[in-house]
Amino acid sequence: MANGSITVSEFVLQCTINSDQSLLTISILIIVYLLSLFGNLLVILVILWNHQLHAPMYFYIVALAVIDLSNSTILIPKMISVLMLDTAVPYGACVLQMFVILHVEEMESFVLTFMAVDRFIAVIYPLRYPSIITNKTVGVGLFILNAFGLIFKSPFIFFATELSFCRTNVLPYCFCDYATMVHVAYPKYLGFLSAVVFTTGVFPLVLILFSYGRIAIAALKISAVDGKKKVFSTCLTHLLVVGLFYIPLLLSYILPGAGVQLSTEAYNTMVIIGNVLPPMMNPMIYSFRNKEIKNTIYRLFTGKRTRPSD
Repeated sequence: MANGSITVSEFVLQCTINSDQSLLTISILIIVYLLSLFGNLLVILVILWNHQLHAPMYFYIVALAVIDLSNSTILIPKMISVLMLDTAVPYGACVLQMFVILHVEEMESFVLTFMAVDRFIAVIYPLRYPSIITNKTVGVGLFILNAFGLIFKSPFIFFATELSFCRTNVLPYCFCDYATMVHVAYPKYLGFLSAVVFTTGVFPLVLILFSYGRIAIAALKISAVDGKKKVFSTCLTHLLVVGLFYIPLLLSYILPGAGVQLSTEAYNTMVIIGNVLPPMMNPMIYSFRNKEIKNTIYRLFTGKRTRPSD
């Protein structure tokens, strides 16, 4: 051991939740996970099953469902096991979970941005939409962003393996998180995290707000009252999910990198909200309010062509 550092072969994760609230927290996490699992699997099945839904916007929804399914599966079962068993995590597995979590968060940010820009082009430039947004451009765009994300975050693995841990291998968190690992070790690498979050979080959020802002302005020019209500209702519900995802995560990543100290409880709460709630809500917001998807679900379970209300 040199300079007070220790050799770490595993991490002990500690969720800072009162023992009297532990059972309630575990129950909520199980319910949220089951809802996320059911909702996102149903969305993927329905869109793949109905060939009429093989269009750009629905491919975005499938991509979002896959990301949300991955996010929930990576996080929630591990959080539940930590709350129940206080299990240790091998060093390599912890670094891998950290990297995958960062990647799915980044991909969700990009997909939400793509969906907002897609709606912007559909509303503002409807005649050019079919030539600009095609299945091919969506597939190529998602592939490039996925590859870009993997390359862009590769330094995190190097930084994590270079960390020197002093006195403890206990992470006061419910899963393996880069910022928490750095705080336990040495915070000099938090600046890079803030730069990455600004590039993959703040900039996409600005594009999303710009897109929905232009859509709202266009909606004001619609003479039909029902048309205005539909557009504003869609924008507000989408912005609700965007806010639940972006605001807690951006604050939890940017503030520590900027030198602002957050309490463990505040940090845990923000990151858990940003990672756990959107995967449960996205199917309801982006999919189950869609007429074509609802009709396909009805056909899938009943064998009838359309719902009686249609």
